[in-house]
Amino acid sequence: MFRRLGVRAAAGSALIVFTTIAVAVGLHAQSSTSKVITGAEIAKVLPPPEPSKAGTRFSKVIGWPEGLTPKAAPGFAVAPYATGLAQPRWLRVLPNGDVLVAESEGKLTASPNRITLLRDTKKAGKADQRSVLIANVRQPFGMLLKGDVLYVAGSDALWTYPFKVGDTSITSPGKKILDLPTGQYNYHWTRDVVASADGSKLFVSIGSGTNVDEEHDDRNEPRRATVIEVNPDGSGMRIFASGLRNPVGLAVNPESKALWAVINERDMLGDELVPDYMTSVKDGAFYGWPYSYYGQIEDPRKKGERPDLVAKAIPPDMPLGAHVAPLGIAFYGGSGLPDRYKNGAFVSEHGSWNRTRFNGYKVVFVPFSAGMPSGAPEDVLTGFIKDEATNEVYGRPVGIAELADGSLLIADDGGKCIWRVTKQ
Repeated sequence: MFRRLGVRAAAGSALIVFTTIAVAVGLHAQSSTSKVITGAEIAKVLPPPEPSKAGTRFSKVIGWPEGLTPKAAPGFAVAPYATGLAQPRWLRVLPNGDVLVAESEGKLTASPNRITLLRDTKKAGKADQRSVLIANVRQPFGMLLKGDVLYVAGSDALWTYPFKVGDTSITSPGKKILDLPTGQYNYHWTRDVVASADGSKLFVSIGSGTNVDEEHDDRNEPRRATVIEVNPDGSGMRIFASGLRNPVGLAVNPESKALWAVINERDMLGDELVPDYMTSVKDGAFYGWPYSYYGQIEDPRKKGERPDLVAKAIPPDMPLGAHVAPLGIAFYGGSGLPDRYKNGAFVSEHGSWNRTRFNGYKVVFVPFSAGMPSGAPEDVLTGFIKDEATNEVYGRPVGIAELADGSLLIADDGGKCIWRVTKQ
């Protein structure tokens, strides 16, 4: 195993570093340390690409049997918050405790295309009222409340709606303030939207239209595989950072005020390539896609095409594992969980298909200190996989949000429900 990764192992500490690296790459090893392995460190030990050995394993979602829930880690408890939803993807909690759920599907013809409002009128930790807040938005995903304006990021546009907290429906047709790139194959259609720490700018995540742009489709749309920045009225659009194959969830770190994102990396280079990651998103930075990964590791399918861009590519901050498909990220600011979770990040791993063995299908916690990761990812919610031998899974976690009482909500699109995670 050491030889496979090209690591010269010394006794003791080297083994500790290796086991953590193995977890970050996705080798199904168990970490014996909480040491953070950065993207730059991982870049030194990644295995060579093996396109001919790229595996596949597609999951079959069967839903949750009555009474069965995901498995919470010690110290946590989990229970349903809302059930019977249609592809619940993304969550936003409003100041009065109402929860907005974006219900959308990648296949446009099957997408519910709506935002549902959930309300817990009894303060019992379970939604007992629901209403359709907005209907007929093309694949809504990201949502942001700014004053009396609700922003909704659909797959092809950023919209604004007049909204007052407490409203249960919006009859306004909304205003399109920015067109967003889409395509005939609707590839990487999710768009998140968050405000900068000072509220003066908005950030929108936009995934690539391809795997590594062998078709040259993405060259014609420079906003693909980027995070863009715009003014609150939709003007002044600029590319904030690029080379991010599929940035999905965005969040602002409460300590550093920096923007962070979780990224789904490229496929078809082998089981352990390329590790998905979370990273601070630096203004003007280029993260490699499609020409390289983890800095200057050139993708063999793009070899020699853009040496200038490869030379400027920077590695991400923290690997999460190969093909775990991280979608949601939320920094914790509440008091409902122990103090060690304060300012750390919860990340949902939806699970991907380009691997011989399943990876992801869980929610993890990454501790932070002084605005940067300070420990390896820790399992928080598992048990989504029923039987890998039959490819069956009960559900798949997506969006994450925090309620006022400090509990967490996890959207489960495959399970058609939302889970509430509390301190046990």
